[in-house]
Amino acid sequence: MTRAWWKEGIAYQIYVRSFKDANGDGIGDLQGIIEKLDYLKELGIDIIYLNPINKSPNDDNGYDISDFRDIMDEFGTLEDFDQLLKAIHENGQRLVLDLVINHSSDEHPWFIESRKGKDNPYRDYYIWHPGKDGREPNNWGSFFGGSAWQLDEATGEYYLHLFSKKQPDFNWRNERLQNEMKDMMGYWIDKGVDGFRMDAINHLEKDHSFPDGKVHEGQVYGNFIKYVQNLPEVHGYLKDIRNYALSKREDLVLIGETGGVSYDNAFIYTGIDRGELDMTFHFDMHSVGKGKKDWERRPIRLIDEIKDKFTGWQSREEEDGWCPIFYSNHDTTRTVSRLGDDKKYLKESAKMLATLQLTGRGTPFIYNGDEIGMTNAYEYGLEDYRDVAVFTKYKDFVESGLVSAEDYLKGLHLTSRDNSRTPMQWNDSQYAGFSSDEPWIKVNKNYKEINVEAQMKDPNSILNYYKEMIQVRNDNPVLVYGDFKEINHDDEELYVYMRSLEDKEVLVIINFYDKKPVFNLPSGLAKSDLELIISNYSCKDNDRNEIELRPYEVRVYRIV
Repeated sequence: MTRAWWKEGIAYQIYVRSFKDANGDGIGDLQGIIEKLDYLKELGIDIIYLNPINKSPNDDNGYDISDFRDIMDEFGTLEDFDQLLKAIHENGQRLVLDLVINHSSDEHPWFIESRKGKDNPYRDYYIWHPGKDGREPNNWGSFFGGSAWQLDEATGEYYLHLFSKKQPDFNWRNERLQNEMKDMMGYWIDKGVDGFRMDAINHLEKDHSFPDGKVHEGQVYGNFIKYVQNLPEVHGYLKDIRNYALSKREDLVLIGETGGVSYDNAFIYTGIDRGELDMTFHFDMHSVGKGKKDWERRPIRLIDEIKDKFTGWQSREEEDGWCPIFYSNHDTTRTVSRLGDDKKYLKESAKMLATLQLTGRGTPFIYNGDEIGMTNAYEYGLEDYRDVAVFTKYKDFVESGLVSAEDYLKGLHLTSRDNSRTPMQWNDSQYAGFSSDEPWIKVNKNYKEINVEAQMKDPNSILNYYKEMIQVRNDNPVLVYGDFKEINHDDEELYVYMRSLEDKEVLVIINFYDKKPVFNLPSGLAKSDLELIISNYSCKDNDRNEIELRPYEVRVYRIV
């Protein structure tokens, strides 16, 4: 296995707006991150990944960029960024930035020029198309609700926006635009960043014949995914980006967000011989437990939801490339609320999920707040949400009569992205220690029980378990580079696997539910062969070759 810093490090994703507010305006900022670098160092974090920090009018919380070379006003200045980057490097850590190159803000100077006229030199930086029969060019719907097309009155044409109407999509067939994007990347590489996570990167190419999509039952717009995702031309763009970036600095890491990609086909982006990406952010674990309707949950199916997906990623060949291991980010709900039990067994299930993440082959990306077991915001009313998609889709589904307002709100409690965007819970003071002023989004009401300060004082806390588990991973290269072998795949309660590297072997036993199943050791393995490394319970093993697991219990053994 070829070694690399981005394979061995522990990464931590910061949603800057909600992490720490240093200047008391209710919005997280770069100085707030600087304040908490010692906390991250103590936790064991090597790589810090920031959601977009570029200048933006914030229709989609920074993913609508109006200046790719400057810092969002609420977050600080370029001087603050330089100070942050210097402090991160002095801490022995690395910095990865979110790179949004599928679209810009409609307030970006390029788009302002583009909409001035059909003969404007910037017109072709974006995707414009005349209407059809007095309506949009086709029936594509935006990911955020509503049509994917917006009429521009000045020129009488529509522009494409796969996301918000304030996020017009770039036309990557334009070579001038390609060069602008590479030059912008070079600007940040020259500043010293260590890599990029590239947003919606597999959407760069679209089918310019713009066919209608099939309208499925219960939907308003046509299914357009196959016309805008993972098209062959994307690979040429990525090869060009990689060649440019690595010509500037050879040890950069390039990560792509690639919806619609799974363990069986991710090699088209990360294969070692492809020359494109080092890792892909996939979404295999994010729909686990989801019902047919957003406001419904069903029991997690261990075999075909967790085992098949997790084992699938773990079992890939080296030449297929590396992968990140993450369960939550800014576009999903809270890990323990979706995959564990965030009520009766919050502590046990959060620790179990941490162990699953930190004993797998791949780079763990811990989303801020997961290390203390932050949960979904179940008490939110509609007025508490800030995500633009919440209100656009409200028009599509509630105002159209497809869904009741009550069911829509239930669905938001289970599926809204704002569940993962509530302010970081630092202590039990007002606003959870996030800010001295009212935050931009409401604090989760459980912050008095779930917060960093309280867990630092509790040796048995989720936070301290994360620290211990990270150290276990750092002390055992077998957990980073070792082979993966699943045991008893058909067991519907336990997930058991071995990691092996040269003469080192580790056995991981995970109970994914609140029952008390028994694991019988495989033939040829006895209790005397096992040395307990870590568990989320106190353990006193008997001499029998069976292990009775408690609710959400996990055990990691070294085979001696």
